[in-house]
Amino acid sequence: MHYRIALIVALGFLLASLTADANEPTLSVLVEEDVYAVPEANNGAGATWCYGSTVIARIDSEVFLTELEVVPTAQPLNNCQWNLSVRRANGWQRLHADRPNRTREPSPIAVFPDSREIFVSANPTLVADPEKYSGPARPQVVRFHDSNHTFEPTTLLPRWNGEPPFTEHSYRSFAADGFRRELILFQNIGYTHTEWAFRDRSGNWSATGKLDWQWGADYAKPQPIRICYPTVALVDQKVFFCGVSDIIEPNPQWAEFKKELTGRAWDYDFRRLFFTWTDDITKGEFHPWIEISSREETCGWIMPNDLYVDPEGAVHLLWSERAIDTRLREKFFPEAKQSEALCYALVREGKVLKRSDVMIRHENEGKPVAQTGRFHVTPDNRLWVVCYIRGREGEHTVSENRIVEIKNGAPAGVFRTIPLEKPFSSFFTATIRAGNKPSAILDLHGTSPNSNSLRYAAIKLD
Repeated sequence: MHYRIALIVALGFLLASLTADANEPTLSVLVEEDVYAVPEANNGAGATWCYGSTVIARIDSEVFLTELEVVPTAQPLNNCQWNLSVRRANGWQRLHADRPNRTREPSPIAVFPDSREIFVSANPTLVADPEKYSGPARPQVVRFHDSNHTFEPTTLLPRWNGEPPFTEHSYRSFAADGFRRELILFQNIGYTHTEWAFRDRSGNWSATGKLDWQWGADYAKPQPIRICYPTVALVDQKVFFCGVSDIIEPNPQWAEFKKELTGRAWDYDFRRLFFTWTDDITKGEFHPWIEISSREETCGWIMPNDLYVDPEGAVHLLWSERAIDTRLREKFFPEAKQSEALCYALVREGKVLKRSDVMIRHENEGKPVAQTGRFHVTPDNRLWVVCYIRGREGEHTVSENRIVEIKNGAPAGVFRTIPLEKPFSSFFTATIRAGNKPSAILDLHGTSPNSNSLRYAAIKLD
């Protein structure tokens, strides 16, 4: 009898193991290549500056990419232009170069796959003098529609309330509902708020407004908490917005100490993660801000990574955290311990239902760290986290991209290594937030360690 029970238990474990293996995808690298050299703009931005949005998109077998090009005859800040390229079976081909416009930051992309439309968020300067440092800008969206694979551009001007004082420092976010064929554009105004414009499925900029920042009443000098580098999603005219605090160091003692260290009179804080949403963007009413995470007590660091709204309306958040600024530890919080983590939360109607670490490394722990991550959704609505892993693992140095599934609010199963020749340390994906469809192909675009090129890879999840 005991042997029979043991046999049944063993068979159960075997069946569970086989089922788990059957559910794990085979990772096949279809393409891995350099695309163009990393531009040296020296203007405070760079080709991956807009990482809250994306610069890569897929329509069927074609991959579209906005590139950042430096204008050698112009001085910073507005010394860049953007190009739109497509990858087909015969390689990369340029479709459009945004000349003679000049800008500072890279230009996010969005797509409506079913109608084969591509949209690029641009922010050209209105300053004619290429030697002038900064000045006003005019946000626009450039639409490309597939007409016999020619993709002719049309410039669309969003409608705003009044004349907001836009500049080259846009910190903008661009998102799409690909199914409904609608767009949302956010663009920051100084340290007070962000302006937004909504384009409906009829092609009209039918709603516009502003989103005020959370008020930092608990600071020594109360002030708005500017939110930057947000991840934004538009789903059925609902908008979800998650970003990090980005203000000049608000703690007077820390500010003075940092000044002694760096010689600069300023240093920025990135350590509070905020979330808000609206149930109907056409009404323009956002819910009060919710603080998802904070490293305020020990002067840590936080950066948003991604956001996904699942078919049931739950919001999945992904961000990176570092517990402390070690430069300040000895003087201000000597007992604090360092940790680095890739963090996840499940949110519904403004309430955090689950929270977990996708990967965490504590101080003096012999483990690698997940430096950055993105979500990827396959056609069967399975949710994956793709991340860059670096550090020591046992006796080995690790630098690679891995993937793991998220189930029931936590990582499920083991991390799988993506068999790339060169890993992506900072990267974009063809995200659903930009209108892309769930896909069995994972598109990556970004930079690799010790490489002077922006690279592209396509990985099939069989």
